[in-house]
Amino acid sequence: MSAFANGGVSFWWAGNGLPVARGPLPGDTTADVVIVGGGYTGLWTAYYLKKADPSLAVTVLERAFCGYGASGRNGGWLYNGIAGRDRYARVHGHEAAVRLQRAMNDTVGEVVAVTEAEGIDADVHRGGVLEVARTPAQLARLRAFHEHELSYGETDRELYGPAETSERIRIVDALGSAWTPHGARVHPVKLLTGLLETVVRLGVDVHEGTAVTEIRPGRAVTPYGSVRAQYVLRCTEGFTAELKGQRRTWLPMNSSMIATEPLDDALWEEIGWRGREALGDMAHAYMYAQRTADGRIALGGRGVPYRFGSRTDADGRTPEATVAALRAVLTDFFPALRGVPVAHAWSGVLGVPRDWCATATLDPASGLGWAGGYVGSGVATANLAGRTLTELVLGTDGELSALPWVGHRVRKWEPEPFRWLGVRGLYATYRAADRREREMRAGAGSSRLARVADVVAGRG
Repeated sequence: MSAFANGGVSFWWAGNGLPVARGPLPGDTTADVVIVGGGYTGLWTAYYLKKADPSLAVTVLERAFCGYGASGRNGGWLYNGIAGRDRYARVHGHEAAVRLQRAMNDTVGEVVAVTEAEGIDADVHRGGVLEVARTPAQLARLRAFHEHELSYGETDRELYGPAETSERIRIVDALGSAWTPHGARVHPVKLLTGLLETVVRLGVDVHEGTAVTEIRPGRAVTPYGSVRAQYVLRCTEGFTAELKGQRRTWLPMNSSMIATEPLDDALWEEIGWRGREALGDMAHAYMYAQRTADGRIALGGRGVPYRFGSRTDADGRTPEATVAALRAVLTDFFPALRGVPVAHAWSGVLGVPRDWCATATLDPASGLGWAGGYVGSGVATANLAGRTLTELVLGTDGELSALPWVGHRVRKWEPEPFRWLGVRGLYATYRAADRREREMRAGAGSSRLARVADVVAGRG
């Protein structure tokens, strides 16, 4: 048994250790496109730009090392969810949102296809996504959610009762589940490092340890010099608030995870989970989990959801109370795991716009573009963003650049202390709603507390 580790960026980095950062920007230089941020969004954008036009000079600037942020800390859910789809349906019409959903469905296969074509071993397993209901209120939401997804053309999804759910995975008190084939488990860091090696091989200039302090039309400014370029693309997701003038653009929402020690064969036989689906639930303060390639369970959820002043964590270190809360979720779902140690805990931030809508945008006049605000659904959405930004930069006017999330603008978050009070209160309300639903009688719907919280959050 290994010693418990807290932080160190994430469990996903622990296997081979943190990378040696590539050299910083050597001084003032030029490029055709400069990308700020070395996570999935930035690297996918660089990949597709160089694939479309190998002659382009593309530079990526990363503050720490590529994959330091959410791309190296997430739950490894490669799935077809996208933040803001229902709002886009209201604003642009249902058919426009259907096109967006179809693009996300296709994105899962696109990522898998690139890993195969480029020889990236990312522990991919296409088992789909299974979302479980454990209270009557959750079951009502699950059925409504299933019907809602069918209305967006996802006719290949399935709805299960308790017995069928138990055949897939044995979770205490599971009343039902819904499954979509549009999902896969991945190892986040293996995907990231494989993609990084690929873009470097294609000729992209990557400079790590290079914090961008300001983005201007035609220029990304760093302490080591500036990169002048026709296009400057901001791909900083949860770290956007650290850029000059962006403090209230996207809120850095905190999410935390634990990973167990490897489970033995007897425990896996008791749990099931042979399909290795990405696993979630229908709670308001939801959990997400995967069965890793080396036989662990990696499970996440909200811990301390937000730090005052849009601050981010210290290399993923996680409060002991959050670790205990996540372990309680794990053993509540799987009581047989009470004796299994937690090997690692970590945290990271994801970008949340005020209206909870992901966006991909380019202003042709200034050459400034950005993508993000994925609200926790970024593993696949970042790929769609990279392909979309590529279309916008090259001006090819393809199907992706006509999707309704392109060009979407949103108001800024409230100033402090209202931002801190609002987010803390929001998640306290969601947790209270979950507690109340566990006590509610059969047939009761979702807690009114959660509906009020949705309206306050801007999700309604």
